[in-house]
Amino acid sequence: MAVYQIDKILEDVRVSLDMNQNSDTLIGINDEGTLSINEIIQSKIVEAVKRVHINAPSHLLDFGNHFANSITWNTNGKSGWMILPDDFMRLITFEMSDWDQPCFDAISTDDIKYKMVRSRFPVMGTPQKPIVAISVSPNGKILEFYSCKDDTATVNKAVYLPYPEIDEFNGIKISQRCYDSTIYTIAALVLAALGENDKCTLFNELAQTNLI
Repeated sequence: MAVYQIDKILEDVRVSLDMNQNSDTLIGINDEGTLSINEIIQSKIVEAVKRVHINAPSHLLDFGNHFANSITWNTNGKSGWMILPDDFMRLITFEMSDWDQPCFDAISTDDIKYKMVRSRFPVMGTPQKPIVAISVSPNGKILEFYSCKDDTATVNKAVYLPYPEIDEFNGIKISQRCYDSTIYTIAALVLAALGENDKCTLFNELAQTNLI
């Protein structure tokens, strides 16, 4: 995990856009309400980090927050759920103590697998091949897990990626192996704002290439 300063990100995006020599450039100098390039870049940083972290393969994510609220077991005593933190954005890993392997991805309630694990006679979700799902309850987002041998199982691992935010020291957490992709994504968002759609497409392709 690394915390990158906003000034460093601004510099790297400007270099990628080949604007590094025009730091005082304004879009539409005669328009009183226009933003400087740096202001446009800064306005796209959080959105870009969010997009990259959501789309990146799990092995490129090098930080996360732990969670393990108390478990509420379903009546079958084999599956259950827990409330997720308010800043939950993406699951990194979740594993119960009697599972043979962890889950790195969560399904949604629209997934056909969700109907199968919730059926009267579940045909998926076992300690050998567990499944987790993210759903919404009156208390907020919850993580549902399927399934354990019995309700004596405990949480082994529970790590999630929070929504990105710029901290009080003007820095933001970005997975190191996702940094280049983030820079290209910010550049693409800036180009889209400027109406440079062809260049925007090029930078989006560069961003995707760096996530492989």
